[in-house]
Amino acid sequence: MTQNPNSRRRRIGILEMASPDKERLAHWDIFRHGLCEQGHVEDRDIVLEFRWANGVQERLASAADELVRSGVDVIVTAGTPAAAAAIRATGTIPIVMATGVSVGTQLTATAETKANDNVTGISDLPPGVSEKRILLLRDAVNALLPLAMLADRSNPSSPLAVRETQEVARSAGLTVKDYWLAGAGEFDTTLAAMKSDGIGGFVIAPGAMFFAKRSELAASALKYRLPSMSVRREYAEAGCLMAYGSPLRENYRQAASLVSRVLAGTKPADIPVAEPKEFDFVVNLATARAMNLEISAALLAQAEAIGS
Repeated sequence: MTQNPNSRRRRIGILEMASPDKERLAHWDIFRHGLCEQGHVEDRDIVLEFRWANGVQERLASAADELVRSGVDVIVTAGTPAAAAAIRATGTIPIVMATGVSVGTQLTATAETKANDNVTGISDLPPGVSEKRILLLRDAVNALLPLAMLADRSNPSSPLAVRETQEVARSAGLTVKDYWLAGAGEFDTTLAAMKSDGIGGFVIAPGAMFFAKRSELAASALKYRLPSMSVRREYAEAGCLMAYGSPLRENYRQAASLVSRVLAGTKPADIPVAEPKEFDFVVNLATARAMNLEISAALLAQAEAIGS
């Protein structure tokens, strides 16, 4: 594709809830590659402008406002709080969610009918995934003990994940207690409370704050010998016991395609919110050994084992 010397470079704002660690930067490289496959080359006809919250939600509002004031052509968000901040900052600039949960929150009404005409993207909580997580956790731990859900009080996706998990738990005859926190500084006290309450294991709700601080969360879980089920393989790679969820690389590849459509003139309102079709189930055997937890052969047969 030949670049018209008189055409201006399109500016893509990136609003990230997480930190620029090795894994996250690798995913944005996938996004760049996806854009290149669509004919958009960075520093030739597009420019990427990053704003990182480093897991601190309070930084998102000002970062979103900066991107809006700078006049970017589209905003790509990572994490539900980032999408919410972008929506508060603009009702006109197109917003593409690379990661986050929109269906069932205030961000969109359903996958087909969106509440915000300038928003589209990929939603990370498709039907059935909450059920799969809690049942896999049940199969990995002492089924006689109550389980728990760890949720971020400030993330608009957490109530949906908790509600779905509780509905599944009731139908399966499980006891699941909710533990809500406001930040990573509460990991230790919250997990200590779980241990004191006799919790046998916990599910981590989807949340960019949890992802950004996944190593700290894994360390706290190991300290209190609490098996965890997380939503991305990166959590298990950081030391959490298990993960079940869609691979992030696919989100970023798909987000690049959506951004290309927006830059070509398609309105976000005409692009249905997508749901992942591919899922990883990962078990960290080193964490299992450290917790003196034996994972059954039947469960391991379903999983990718790491840390062996």
